[in-house]
Amino acid sequence: MLGLPHLSIRIHESSKQSPCIVWSAVTLMTFGLLALIVLLQRNLDFRIDVHAAKIEDLAQLPRGEYLKPALLGYNHLGADLLWLRLLQVWGKKKNTDNEYEWMYHALEVITTLDPRYAYAYYVGGVALINYTDRPDLSNRLLEKGHRANPGEWNLPFLLGYNHYFALGNAIKGAEYIGRAARTPGAPDFLPGLATRMHAEAGNPDVALQFLEALWKENPDLVVREKLETRAKEVLIERDLRALERAISHYYNDHRAFPSSLTDLVSRKYLERVPEEPFGGTYLFDARTGRVTSSTHPARLKVFRLDLEGGV
Repeated sequence: MLGLPHLSIRIHESSKQSPCIVWSAVTLMTFGLLALIVLLQRNLDFRIDVHAAKIEDLAQLPRGEYLKPALLGYNHLGADLLWLRLLQVWGKKKNTDNEYEWMYHALEVITTLDPRYAYAYYVGGVALINYTDRPDLSNRLLEKGHRANPGEWNLPFLLGYNHYFALGNAIKGAEYIGRAARTPGAPDFLPGLATRMHAEAGNPDVALQFLEALWKENPDLVVREKLETRAKEVLIERDLRALERAISHYYNDHRAFPSSLTDLVSRKYLERVPEEPFGGTYLFDARTGRVTSSTHPARLKVFRLDLEGGV
C-alpha cells in the first residue's frame, strides 16, 4: 500500500583520509545504528502486544536534533533505517487516532535527520490526513517539507487538499494549489485547476476536478478509496444545490413549496430527481422547503461555509 523509496546511502569520503580511517568510520557508524535499532527493540520479547511495543518505542525516539550527533554525520542513512522501521508498524487497523501522535513524532525525527526526504513528507502527509483525520499534524509536516523542498509541487498540492476539504477553507486551499501550479515540473492540469479554484472556490464541480486530479496522482489503494468516497459526498452537495435552485424557482413562481421533489420534474423545473450516490434518497420537507440526503444529512464543511458566506 505504502511505497518504499530507494534508500539513499550517502557516504562522505575525503581524499585526505586513508582507507583504514574511512573503514573505521563506517564500522563505527554501523555499530551506532545497530545499537539504535537494538535500543528500539529491547522490550519486544517481553510484551504480549508486540505491535503496541513497536509504537511505544517509536514514540520514545529522541528528537532529531539530539540524535544527529550520535550518527556521526550519517544522518541520511539513519533517516532511511528509521523510515523502514516506521513502515513496519504503519497502517495497522488497531491504531486509534490519538495513537498516531507517535507517527508524527517519528516523521518529525526522520525529516529532521534528512530535511530533503521529500517522499517521507508526502507519504506522511497523506497518511496523517487519510488514516487518522489529523489535518493539524499533516499540515505541520507538509509545511516543514514545503519550506525545505520548495521545488516539490505535491507538498503544497496536499496542503491545498487539507485546507479545502478537511478544514473547509476553500480560498486557502486554492492559494496552495496556486503555489503548486507555479512550481517547475508541476503537471499540466494544475494551472487550470488553480485558476478555477480561485474563481469558484466553493463550486462542487471544481472540487470534483480537484479530487480526480489527486486520485490520479496517488497510487495508494486505501487513499484512492477514501477519495472516491469524498467525491460521492461532493456529488451529494452538487445534487442538493441543483434541487435547491429548482425549489427556489418553484417558490418564486407559486409562492409555495412543491409537495414533493417529483413535482419539480412534472412542472419542468428539473429534468429528473438525481440518484443519491451512496444508495440512499433525497428527503424533502414540504413545510420548510429543505432538502437533505438520507445517508449524509450534514453538508460538507467547505460548502456549508461557502453557502453561509464564511469563506
